[in-house]
Amino acid sequence: MSAPDRHVTDHSRLWRENRYVYPVISRRAKGLSIGVNLNPDKVCTFNCIYCQVDRRVEPVTDRVDLGTLIRELNQMCQWAAGGEIWRDPHFADVPEAMRRVNDIAFSGDGEPTAFRDFADMVQVAADAKERHRLKGTRLVVISNASRFHTQAFRRALPILQGSDGEVWAKLDAGSAEHFVKVSRTSVPFKRIVENIGWLATQMPVVIQSCFFILDGSAPGDTEIELYIARLRHILQTGGRLKAVQLYTIARRPAESAAAPLPAARLEALAARLRDVLADVPVEAYPGVE
Repeated sequence: MSAPDRHVTDHSRLWRENRYVYPVISRRAKGLSIGVNLNPDKVCTFNCIYCQVDRRVEPVTDRVDLGTLIRELNQMCQWAAGGEIWRDPHFADVPEAMRRVNDIAFSGDGEPTAFRDFADMVQVAADAKERHRLKGTRLVVISNASRFHTQAFRRALPILQGSDGEVWAKLDAGSAEHFVKVSRTSVPFKRIVENIGWLATQMPVVIQSCFFILDGSAPGDTEIELYIARLRHILQTGGRLKAVQLYTIARRPAESAAAPLPAARLEALAARLRDVLADVPVEAYPGVE
């Protein structure tokens, strides 16, 4: 496996002795992403069939120690800001174009916005970014959109907006039926659609959509058209979309029923979206061979 492919497929949340903070090279971030895992207990509001987190295995820990997280985050920001991270053997062969600190991202073993002190954690990240003068670095929340309606999330929103923040919201379906099959959650699909629509009126949202082969079949034409209609409705009702990121499985999921969508199918979908969402950038990220 080539160096770029290795970095794309290796998104391990274990880094040295750290418990909560980890560095990864992200295709979608186009550089270094400093990950913050608020869910080492693997608690999530979804149980996506393509998820790489194996919830059949007991978590190593079921709590977050705030002091340890703050220490790890500041140490990682210091290494990244000073360039020490690129001297680590794991990252020494990263191409020069990818040697940029794109974001501090809340993305771990579950839904980050379900963490009870989520707003406080966003403030911790904003403070670390300021302390280490990472001016071109964004705060990113990678979320399944199940809790945008809660006070816990809405307390965090002005902190995000004041620190060049972004929300990358998951939308993997156009119909409630496909949503239940893929996400396996008790959260109603209507709630997800409404949450994304509301947030898009508050700030531009990045949509992340995973399309893949399930039990030998790709999503049908009707499902794809319903998905496109959801995106168009967001725009037609005053929402703003910063980008749409289409991707498929790049790392081994916990369950074998899911497999990567062929690159040609993914790019064809991207081309269709570019036709109907003329002012919204659409990017496709195929699986790694």
